[in-house]
Amino acid sequence: MDGNASCEDVDNIDWDTEDELEIQDIPVSSCSRLTPPGEESVAGTGEASSSVDPSSHSKLVHHFIGMGFSEKLVTKAIEENGQGNTESILETLLTYSALEDSPQQQQCVNSDKSSPEYDESFLDDLSDTDSWAENELAENMNSLSDKDRTLLSLVNMGYTVEEASIAMDRCGPEASIEELTDFICAAQVSKEADAYLQELPCEAKPKPNIFSGNGKHKRKFYEHELWRKKKQKGYQNTALDEDTEMIRLPIPMIGFGVPTEPCPLIHRTLPEAAIGPPYFYYENVALAPKGVWDTIKRFLYDVDPEFVDSKFFCATARKRGYIHNLPIKNRFPLLPLPPQTIHEALPLTRKWWPSWDQRTHLNCLQTCICSAKLTERIRKSLEPWDGEPPMHVQNYVLHECRKWNLVWVGRNKVAPLEADEVEMLLGFPRNHTRGGGISRTDRYKSLGNSFQVDTVAYHLSVLKDIFPGGINVLSLFSGIGGAEVALHRLGVPLKTVVSVEISEVNRNIVRSWWEQTNQKGTLIDMTDVQELNGDRLEQLIGTFGGFDLVIGGSPCNNLAGSNRHSRDGLEGKESSLFFDYFRILDLVKCIMGSKQ
Repeated sequence: MDGNASCEDVDNIDWDTEDELEIQDIPVSSCSRLTPPGEESVAGTGEASSSVDPSSHSKLVHHFIGMGFSEKLVTKAIEENGQGNTESILETLLTYSALEDSPQQQQCVNSDKSSPEYDESFLDDLSDTDSWAENELAENMNSLSDKDRTLLSLVNMGYTVEEASIAMDRCGPEASIEELTDFICAAQVSKEADAYLQELPCEAKPKPNIFSGNGKHKRKFYEHELWRKKKQKGYQNTALDEDTEMIRLPIPMIGFGVPTEPCPLIHRTLPEAAIGPPYFYYENVALAPKGVWDTIKRFLYDVDPEFVDSKFFCATARKRGYIHNLPIKNRFPLLPLPPQTIHEALPLTRKWWPSWDQRTHLNCLQTCICSAKLTERIRKSLEPWDGEPPMHVQNYVLHECRKWNLVWVGRNKVAPLEADEVEMLLGFPRNHTRGGGISRTDRYKSLGNSFQVDTVAYHLSVLKDIFPGGINVLSLFSGIGGAEVALHRLGVPLKTVVSVEISEVNRNIVRSWWEQTNQKGTLIDMTDVQELNGDRLEQLIGTFGGFDLVIGGSPCNNLAGSNRHSRDGLEGKESSLFFDYFRILDLVKCIMGSKQ
């Protein structure tokens, strides 16, 4: 993205919000691309194949005809895109349908079909369909049904047609884009986790004496034990009934309690394997299909997740699940309490906010913002109306406002959030991500993939009395330091922080914050979780006396190097991050346990 974060060039846009990517640092393998029974899977290469299989071509034509498109349109779309890219074919078909249904475009087509100017203009219009925000046919897209518009939006964000269709069927017609993308991401990690477990070694090895031998032997033991546990859990996973959903999301999503709602009476007993030291805290996306949280729960010592929506802490929604072994009594929030609604957080918007926009909270904050062209189209769509615009205009405007978190800054004028406003909404200090060579683009990207500080701080608040003299933290996938900021704001001294973060931009942000807040402890930067093997962890634990807290954010967010278009499986460098979190946590527990 450009520093203006306008999303003008779709190839440079990072569409990956934290909600979309945090459990999907997983490649979309061939097994995850579902095709109708009896039909062949078509790989999306983005280029037309030089040799066309007549049988495959015929099946592809019938596939789209079965979706309700005419044979003529299907044939034309395949000719333009080639049969190797089903997403582009679908986008073209939906665009054709929108144009056919539009009286203005129909008149243009009928009046001068043979005109070279018409052909050139038509192709120019289609050239922008890769970007939802930049699509010059946005007005014509209003003629699409809500279902088709949602499908096209998901496809434009990089998901396959099959993934989008299944998510829409499972989540229902009222599901938001945020919920659908969360569902797709969670489905991907669930399938890949099963594949990963099936590839584990099946031969058992003799168990060495953990208390004898040198560090190298102990490290091998720790790693063997890790594989043994994974294999055992893999068998448990296979034995589960796929139709059984063991974990359900609560309504409202307040976990074990939030400061703004009546506190439920909850008592929980942790499994013995989960009891600290160290304490651990792991965050991931809450909205997921069946089985995903059961898999995560099994890996993390069968601790039940706590599901919380950050809208109970601030003016923006952020549905998350947290697995941790922290106490849940005597929590307290950061003070002063942050603004709870859009108007409280952004009071200058109240003057211009129309009565028909009834939003009180923003949706999950993204890693990029919309283009100036989109805000111009919204202004032009509203200007002809003195009073309330007609319902179809309201629906169009509200759809874009919800999607891009647009706020009202003038009469008929909406605008994306400024980076400073995003910092405030997420609980970071002002200018936390500003300056020092960090572009505006990087600010949005880093903030969109971060913790919501007030939410995390509420959970971590119990540590203040437990560690009055300070705490040693192992922070995995640190991002811009949401956990560190939360602990600092709580008044928990940071004695040692080992921060693992692949992004140099984010490491610089954390280092700058550390120096500006005059931290007295030690900050150790690491770039790759693969560096944290048994030997390195033993060295760190021996030096600092162990870790009190092992905290990890979303393992599949973009900050850790995930990319929807270049992933190399769960065992790849970036896509194995969830299992790296478990691997490192388990090693820390084993090493610290052996020293007691």
